[in-house]
Amino acid sequence: MTGSLLASRVPIGNPPAARNNPRYNNPDMTVATIEDFDKLDIRVGTIVDVQPFPEARKPAYKLWIDFGGEIGVKCSSAQITVHYKMDQLLGRQVMCVVNFPPRKIGPFKSEVLTLGVPDAEGAVVLLKPDLKVPDGGRLF
Repeated sequence: MTGSLLASRVPIGNPPAARNNPRYNNPDMTVATIEDFDKLDIRVGTIVDVQPFPEARKPAYKLWIDFGGEIGVKCSSAQITVHYKMDQLLGRQVMCVVNFPPRKIGPFKSEVLTLGVPDAEGAVVLLKPDLKVPDGGRLF
């Protein structure tokens, strides 16, 4: 098979802005197994607090996300200021990877990775369940 999208290994449907991003255009990308997927603990949580993050290199918010009793409240830094105002985020459910090690983003410790996909210009659009579900529910 030939074609610019297939030849560059960019999945069909990624916007032009994402085509130059190494995450989407990685010639060394390997096939993941179901065992690889099972290692990821992706959970739904509700945003309970949002704060500006002026120290971040790119515009971002600090989020506190409640995953329910087993996991509790975890914090995350998210570059989502293009599409979301802080008051729009409170009470919103989001999907996050909860079993990555914490990552220091400037002076802030991000404990979970909040998931999103790029829009046509590359700005983040958050992933969320279609319907309200219990916090802490695991993606399978």
